[in-house]
Amino acid sequence: MRRAVICLLVMVSILALSGSALAETLTVKMSYNGPPDEVNNAVHYYAVNFKKLVEDKLEGKIKIELYPDSQLGTEEERMQLLTKSGLNQPIINVASYAGMAPLLPEAYAASIPFMFDSYKAAHQFFDSGRYWSKVKEEFKKRTGAVLLEAVEEGGFLAFTNSRREIKSPDDFKGLKFRAMDEGQVTLYKAFGASGIPIPWTELYMALKTGVVDGQMNPATYIIIGSLYEVQKYMTLANIQYSDQFLVVNGDLFDGLPEADQKAIAEAAHKANVMTRQMVESQDAEQIKFLEEKGMKVYAPNEKEMNAFRSKGQPAYIEWLKATVDEKWLNMALEDAKAANEAVK
Repeated sequence: MRRAVICLLVMVSILALSGSALAETLTVKMSYNGPPDEVNNAVHYYAVNFKKLVEDKLEGKIKIELYPDSQLGTEEERMQLLTKSGLNQPIINVASYAGMAPLLPEAYAASIPFMFDSYKAAHQFFDSGRYWSKVKEEFKKRTGAVLLEAVEEGGFLAFTNSRREIKSPDDFKGLKFRAMDEGQVTLYKAFGASGIPIPWTELYMALKTGVVDGQMNPATYIIIGSLYEVQKYMTLANIQYSDQFLVVNGDLFDGLPEADQKAIAEAAHKANVMTRQMVESQDAEQIKFLEEKGMKVYAPNEKEMNAFRSKGQPAYIEWLKATVDEKWLNMALEDAKAANEAVK
C-alpha cells in the first residue's frame, strides 16, 4: 500500500512538472531589415502587428522579441540560422530577395517587371495563385522552414533620374542607373541604358556626384533616403511589386499543435492585410510630398506601359532562365495575367 502511494505521488509530481513545462512561454526571436519606425518602415509595422496578433491568439504560449536593423546578422546569416534544426532559440525572419533567392531562386519569378496592373492584382497573385502555393511547398521541401507571407514593404518601384522625363523605353538611352542586382542591369540594358551595382548606403552620393543618373525604388524609400534632393523626374511605371518574405523555423512551426499553426498563419496574413492598407494609403501622400519637394511625376498611359513591358519583360525573363526553370516563369506570368483580369 505504502509503495503504491509513493508511486502515485511520483507520478503526480512528474505530471505537475510536465504541465509546468508546457505552460512556460516560448520566446521566439524575429529579425528583419530597417529601423524600428512604424511610419516609414512597413516591415517594422508588420512585425509589431504580427507580434501582437500571435501573442493574443496564443494567449501567452509564445512571446515574440523583435530584432530590427538586421541585429541578428546579414540576410544570409539570418537565413542560415533559421533553416538549422534543433534551435534553442527558434527564429522568425522577414527576408528580402537577397535572403530568399540563394535558397529558392524560383522566387525571382514573382519579380518579373511590369507583371501587375494594380495592388489588388498583386494581392490576388500571392494570396490565391497556383505559382505562389507551389513556391511555398518547394521552399519547405528544400529548407525545412515555412514560408507564410509575401509582406508588402512599400509601393510599386518607380524610375527616377536627374536628366529627363521618361515616358518610353527610348528615353533611357545613354543614361546610367543604379542597379540592385543583375536582373535590373539586364532591364536597363534592354532600354538602352547602363546599370551599375551600387549599395543603398552609397546611392545618395552616387546620384549627387553623377556616378549614376537614376535609380528605381518605391516612393517610401525615395523619401527615407532623401533622394528627391538629387532626383528631378519620377515615372510611376509599376515596375516591380515591393515585398519581403515571412519565414518561420520549421522545428518551431511543425512542433506546434495544428490549431496554433493555423493561428500563426492567420496572424501572418492579417498583419499583412493591415500593412497593405497602411502602405497603399500612404502612397498617394508620399508622391504628393515628392512633388512638393520639386520632383516632376509622370504616370504612363496603357500604351506606354505596354511599350515598357514589351521591351523589359522578355530581356528579364531571358536572364532568369539561366537559373530558373521556365515552368516557374510561365506559371508566374499566367497567375499574374489571371490576377490582373480578376480585379479589373
